[in-house]
Amino acid sequence: MAVHDDCKLKFLELKAKRTYRFIVYKIEEKQKQVIVEKLGEPTNSYEDFTASLPADECRYAVYDFDYVTEENCQKSRIIFIAWSPDTSKVRNKMIYASSKDRFKRELDGIQVELQATDPTEMGLDVIRSRST
Repeated sequence: MAVHDDCKLKFLELKAKRTYRFIVYKIEEKQKQVIVEKLGEPTNSYEDFTASLPADECRYAVYDFDYVTEENCQKSRIIFIAWSPDTSKVRNKMIYASSKDRFKRELDGIQVELQATDPTEMGLDVIRSRST
């Protein structure tokens, strides 16, 4: 599975310049490559992010998570989410599962990885507990 250059470029912008709050990636089966499906503005909320993931199709996503530590320090973590809902087709799940590691290697700077099959597995509380 090829990775479109845009995937890496947009990720670098999120990481270095914080241009985006999140990026949703989609595998384009006909072209056999991963492409950028949606970019979230820095002002977008976590709810905006979760709403942009389809209920019955797999996606990869990156989310720039801001939080405050117990010492009152502002921190951020780049979270990689492999979204694979139970309702998606088996073939869809297999393609995403087999391409994940290679795709993730293209994105240098991911700090936390989550695998989610339903929204509760990637709730803010889960992300917070994995980030701190």
